Amino acid sequence: MIRNSSVFTRLHQGENIYGLLNSLPSPLLCEMLAFAGYDFVILDLEHMLRSEEDIMHCVRACEAAGISPWLRIAEVDEKLIGRALDAGIEGIVMSRTESAEQVQRAVQAALFPPLGKRGITGGRITGFGRVPLPEYISLANSKTPIVPMIESALGVQALAEIVQVPGVGMIMEGALDLALDLGLGPDPLNAQVWQALQSMAETCQSANIPFCANPRSAEQNTLWRARGVRSFLAGEDRGLLHNALKARLHSLQQQN
Repeated sequence: MIRNSSVFTRLHQGENIYGLLNSLPSPLLCEMLAFAGYDFVILDLEHMLRSEEDIMHCVRACEAAGISPWLRIAEVDEKLIGRALDAGIEGIVMSRTESAEQVQRAVQAALFPPLGKRGITGGRITGFGRVPLPEYISLANSKTPIVPMIESALGVQALAEIVQVPGVGMIMEGALDLALDLGLGPDPLNAQVWQALQSMAETCQSANIPFCANPRSAEQNTLWRARGVRSFLAGEDRGLLHNALKARLHSLQQQN
């Protein structure tokens, strides 16, 4: 049934929130991330081949464990956005966002008339009728579920217009893809990239839109917190798990 996302509620209350990108499709892993203390998990549809049935199982696992399920999409697909929100997804992360027009299309797909163009259903998101449709429409239209991800020079240039689109709940950075787009290679710690991220954070702060940082060093983490950033992406579960497994094996091998 439709829920008020604790992520945006806690941000508005001045709390810090933490999320993780999920690249290992598994409802069990979603539960594990919840019990590890994360606030939201981004189910990836940009780089992963996963079925809508798999996403639905992950949504149920998130709901049961108390973590907010988000979905990263590769492009603005209005019907997919509607189905995802109908299923219980609480945030739509738009990869490689480069214009306000893209964001407006996503917002239109997420909201019901007269604010948008989303079609109505009386399924699980309404508790199969427990929430009357007029109340459900009002609740859905009061949310800000669209989360553009800025991963290119064009996205950085368009950000001032993007943050003015009603319905944007947060801006995320994609430093690795931004570095590639700038011709710097796979170097998210490059000084030019860091300068662009700082500019993005300033634009978000001026528009009173939360900026979600992905600290790649202890120094970056300290600097983001000093700037007042309160939403953080902890990276990707696949890389974190792989590194932890390698480190564990290495520690055992050193005991020979």
